[in-house]
Amino acid sequence: MSIEPTYDRVIVGGRVIDPESGLDAVRNIGLLGGRIAIITTERVVGRDTIDARGLVVSPGFIDLHDHGQTAETYRLRSLDGVTTTMELEFGTADVDAWYGERRAGQLINYGVSIGHIKVRMAVMRDSGSWMPVDKGAYDVASPSQIAEITEDIETGMRQGAVCIGAGFQYTPAATRDELLAVFSIAARTRTPVHVHITPGVAGLEAALGLAAETGAPLQVVHINSSSLADTPVALRMIGDARSRGQNVTAEAYPSAAGMTEIQSATIQDVYRDASDEKLARIEWPRTGERLNRDSFERYTRIGGTIVVHDNTEQMVSAALTSPLTMIASDAYWQDGTGHPRTTGTYSRVLGRYVREAGSLSLMDAIRKMTLMPAQRLEARVPAMKQKGRLRAGADADITIFDAATVIDRSTYREPAVPPVGVEHVIVNGISVVAGAKAVEGVAPGKPVRAP
Repeated sequence: MSIEPTYDRVIVGGRVIDPESGLDAVRNIGLLGGRIAIITTERVVGRDTIDARGLVVSPGFIDLHDHGQTAETYRLRSLDGVTTTMELEFGTADVDAWYGERRAGQLINYGVSIGHIKVRMAVMRDSGSWMPVDKGAYDVASPSQIAEITEDIETGMRQGAVCIGAGFQYTPAATRDELLAVFSIAARTRTPVHVHITPGVAGLEAALGLAAETGAPLQVVHINSSSLADTPVALRMIGDARSRGQNVTAEAYPSAAGMTEIQSATIQDVYRDASDEKLARIEWPRTGERLNRDSFERYTRIGGTIVVHDNTEQMVSAALTSPLTMIASDAYWQDGTGHPRTTGTYSRVLGRYVREAGSLSLMDAIRKMTLMPAQRLEARVPAMKQKGRLRAGADADITIFDAATVIDRSTYREPAVPPVGVEHVIVNGISVVAGAKAVEGVAPGKPVRAP
């Protein structure tokens, strides 16, 4: 006598790890209607079965810092186990339009901030196509322009932006009054400001001061690349601020090199008059050459993406393993190429820091990649309470990987090479990766948006 399927899909025999409950045991999971219906030791039957024996079953990875929000990059991110990805640093100047461009359906879940950088570029009429390169970076806003910036940010909030994004290093002419106006909006709406601080201890002090004065929640992005050798000091400062009652969190990525545009203020202000020795930290990724004065000036005129080797593995590890940080990729992808973090952040953490170095436990790594980013956004976006967990009723966003083999493989020369060991990725109950291969012709991703 045949048994009628109870669930749309079942995942059987996997090592289920849920950082919210602390569950770490072999279980079977039944999915129904895009959600998790049951997690059990009992037999489950479905119309479709995924055999997860010998594999880890985790909540889908949630990335709060991803600059590649296209169909191409959604595919790359899915192969690294990402089920939800968001552009929360740069954000957008037009929230409705940004979501509208993706309305036809996407591979994974997606979301965006209303970005102070982008709004300022529009108000100040900056000529840059993506990052500010002139007026948006270097012109002081008049009182009327500050009013226009804040009005546009408030409009973005009403349109459902996930949070407010900012980058002090990209907008060095923004006065404290302008930034206070932005943080005041965040405080009124209990919305985190995701900030790329001006590098160093002083930059972190400035961000913490703005947050303390206004009461705004603060997320310090890529604390390792913004703090470099001061990373342990920066982490202590964040811990001290939290002990004083400030709502402040941080994120880190597993790489000692960053990537940005050579024409951006972040590079020009630091390297315009630098010595050849300092310029040699910059790599032109198309050729692999390290820059000197002549090549820096030549590529500045041309424009393009550069790799900046300005950190150490010791500082990266200090940031990643701190209980204060969550994992976020700072993925960067333009014109078919970008940083290998785009394709290998989460597999790198699992392979190099959990399995090889043993500096993170598997439970802690999964917590940093799932539950912590979901919790950071819950006050503003209640739907995130159903992500980052494996429990009945949660969204069926699930990543299944082989803990014994998972590892990143992408490089600066070949940044699109996918990792190994990420076997299955499920978004809202639908497979987007199966047998470590991208599934074609599906678009189960949904917008992540504040009500």
